[in-house]
Amino acid sequence: MTAPVLRISRRRSLLLLAAACAPPALRSQSHLPAATASSTPEPPPGTQPPLFASPSGSDPGQSHMLRQMAKERNVIRQKEIVDATDQLLALAKQLKEAVDKSNKDELSLSVVDTAAEIEKLAKSVKDKMRDGQ
Repeated sequence: MTAPVLRISRRRSLLLLAAACAPPALRSQSHLPAATASSTPEPPPGTQPPLFASPSGSDPGQSHMLRQMAKERNVIRQKEIVDATDQLLALAKQLKEAVDKSNKDELSLSVVDTAAEIEKLAKSVKDKMRDGQ
């Protein structure tokens, strides 16, 4: 007689695996069976750690600091966009020169690689611009 096989759904097995790999602080707050949760006490309801406090709090210093950090992130993002668009322009000129030198029957592999690089760079610029909205 063979031993019975325990069947666990893929979703449940992934949840159990994630619970086993999760840090103890996360396991105590999960909705997994008690066997996988640790015995650390949960924080009182309605309390949040300072890291996740809302910026609309009553502390004007914190609100000012968050606005200043957002401004600094926007300055850095803008600089990255400018640098990337300069690089895009240089690559586009390089691609134009390479295409002008080629004939209608042949394109070099470097031209195709340059076009792919332009495409990736343009997508990253688009994503950075979208992140700023």
